[in-house]
Amino acid sequence: MDIEEFIKTSLKNEKNEDELIDNLKDIIIHYKQIPEDKAELLSKTVVDEIITTQNLNHENIEHLLTYPHTNIKMGEFGVGSRGEGDFYVHSKIAEIIKNTKTNALVDPIAQDDGGVIKVDDTHYITTAIDGIHSRLGDYPFLAGFHTARATLRDVCVMGATPVALISDIHLADDGDIGKILDFTAGICAVSELTNVPLVAGSTLRIGGDMVLGDRLTGAVGAVGISDHKPTARSEACLGDVILMTEGCGGGTITTTSIYNDYTDVIEQTMNIQFIKAAELLNNYPKSDVIHAMTDITNGGINGDTNEINKTTHLGIKLYKQKILDLINPHVLGMLEDLAIDPLGVSIDSVMIIADKNEADNIMKMLRSENIKVDIIGEITDTGYTCIEDKYGNSEILKPKFRESAYTPIKKIIDQLTDNNFDESAHIIDEKTREAIDKKNFIVDEIRKRYE
Repeated sequence: MDIEEFIKTSLKNEKNEDELIDNLKDIIIHYKQIPEDKAELLSKTVVDEIITTQNLNHENIEHLLTYPHTNIKMGEFGVGSRGEGDFYVHSKIAEIIKNTKTNALVDPIAQDDGGVIKVDDTHYITTAIDGIHSRLGDYPFLAGFHTARATLRDVCVMGATPVALISDIHLADDGDIGKILDFTAGICAVSELTNVPLVAGSTLRIGGDMVLGDRLTGAVGAVGISDHKPTARSEACLGDVILMTEGCGGGTITTTSIYNDYTDVIEQTMNIQFIKAAELLNNYPKSDVIHAMTDITNGGINGDTNEINKTTHLGIKLYKQKILDLINPHVLGMLEDLAIDPLGVSIDSVMIIADKNEADNIMKMLRSENIKVDIIGEITDTGYTCIEDKYGNSEILKPKFRESAYTPIKKIIDQLTDNNFDESAHIIDEKTREAIDKKNFIVDEIRKRYE
């Protein structure tokens, strides 16, 4: 419960101040076992504090105390839901980064799995960060395990060897400290299994005193090194074949299993098979024949292939049955039972784009280590992704506004959402330019002080 936002909204709607204090007092008592007089004092203090911030003197520093309002909400535009809206906002973040006068070999502009800095002619550093799945906050070990595994995957598929993990944990004011300990244990389980140490981190409360409840969120980051150029999506070549390893799912599939009561599927996700496969691929003797790699996560293969189309301006042809055959049967069975499109949800497979003449040898290597793999498609010159079913029927695979709805609440929200994408995108474009202008102005002002 964000009591700061509750007060702001109530004041905006011209609620009576005494009534607001009384309502907030009841909310505080609901979360905290404290006497009524102390709850009332807290309530009044918070209201007074918010009123103070709303009456701040903005003279000469308004640009520092305000932000470009779009009046478009995260959920309305699908941000974080691994679909068209989410991809669009990430492209705007990349636009701000592109305007920054710094250089990286691979940065968010490429919409790739991780970022890469070239240290010298033969050494590269790769970084990645992944957030906790929003619905795994009550299952901290699983949250830590899958977030750590996800960020290591992102480093591995860029062709790097992971060397360190970092964590950022945020727990709301009423959260049990045991959640922090369990979350850390989940990260460290992956750390021990992969021999990648957890070396640093941060632990904070969500919203400080202003957020009541026990919500857990945060992120896990990873750093990797390599001595060859990254296997970024942009390196895909016309005529390459696309290989895929077995997908057993991660945080998304775990969430699906919990909130739909398929808990027997959780165990299928508890593995480091992806890391093992990536290690083999990154040490393949003919490193130049593996052009690109990615993990099938962001909105499933539907989202990932369309991002590759945008980055490379090349096309992709996929074979649906080949993909389905490589999804763990327990996971696929659950998705089919729940009518969840397996092409639009994260299944945590490795997608390998490689020289077609080397495909058999790559598959032989992976299969020798009991890793299932097959050819699921090829790179074409169409500029879009099409998928062919087992009967030879083909259709264009377009990104959806959101990833496949995999929890009961997501299915309801899908029905409620009515978004004018083009109109919202235009507003976000305008506010992105404002953010860039603000950044440029402040950078110039600070530099002037040192001239």
